[in-house]
Amino acid sequence: MPAKFVSNKDETIRLFKNPVLEYFSHIHPATPIVVFTPVVIYMLYIASQSLVASEIVSYFLLGVVIWTLTEYVIHRWAFHYEPHSQWAKNLHFLVHGIHHDYPRDSTRLVMPVPVSVPLAILFYYLFRLAFGVYTPPLFAGFMTGYVVYDSIHYATHHWPMRSGVGKWLKDYHIRHHFEDDHTAYGVSNPFWDFVFRTVPDYLREKQVKKGY
Repeated sequence: MPAKFVSNKDETIRLFKNPVLEYFSHIHPATPIVVFTPVVIYMLYIASQSLVASEIVSYFLLGVVIWTLTEYVIHRWAFHYEPHSQWAKNLHFLVHGIHHDYPRDSTRLVMPVPVSVPLAILFYYLFRLAFGVYTPPLFAGFMTGYVVYDSIHYATHHWPMRSGVGKWLKDYHIRHHFEDDHTAYGVSNPFWDFVFRTVPDYLREKQVKKGY
């Protein structure tokens, strides 16, 4: 079983001497919901002006799937990249290292808006190049996936989640922190861990026992 995990919202560390930078390094976990839910609603409204319901639903779901892969790729190959130079190590600590060193810090679980908004704009224009008129519902699904991911990530660290799917996801993510950070890169779901064979040993052993 994973180590017992008790939320302590006061556990943190100062990152910047500058008080302004330090202030903006703390992000309320509800920020993605507040910022991006209106974007999702607007994208769906735009989609409804030119697309039929089946197209909207199909591309919305495709956007969610694309997000889950993006989540896995960023977590595995960007957040867990092992830098060698000192400046790269410092940057990595700011981006993700602090979360592993201080996993109970509730104000550094989500991406700051000055970073998340430009990234969202970048993905939007990439989708426009690739999907054209189907971009609004696809982008709505993509951003919904992001918001759900951040909400689940916060919940796995700070909510009890003592039963059902919630408990399973909490145990799955906490093992990533306390047992093996080279597995269980999926936070909102484990699908791509199974695809890329990065499931934790305890799940792999269960698969072997079941003959998979």
